[in-house]
Amino acid sequence: MARIYTFRGKTIEELQKLDMNEFAKMLESRQRRAIRRMGVDYKDLIKKAEKYKAKGKTVKTHIREAVILPSWVGMNFAVHNGKEFKEMKIEQEMLGHRLGEFSFSTKRVLHSAPGIRATRGSKFLAVK
Repeated sequence: MARIYTFRGKTIEELQKLDMNEFAKMLESRQRRAIRRMGVDYKDLIKKAEKYKAKGKTVKTHIREAVILPSWVGMNFAVHNGKEFKEMKIEQEMLGHRLGEFSFSTKRVLHSAPGIRATRGSKFLAVK
């Protein structure tokens, strides 16, 4: 039996029927404040997402602080991480989070072996 995903007790269909302010009331305070104080860039991103959803295209954006809305579920976003655009598909579990949380701006550091005389133990080794 498939499990039905709910966000604060509402299904995704019920969430998509809500307007922006009603959805904002269901979020935590930091996300609610971000939605209520959205600037021109954020409003343009919402319009762009609506336009691209009808076409089925990927939305490219630099706005990492945008809160993920119910109308975006199932869409593809390409979020800039400082170097390149990372593609992601918006899932139901991402609601209320920010776009930047899923496009990491730093990579894992993998160090190789230490260089010559890099450690105390290798100080007395011959160079050649």
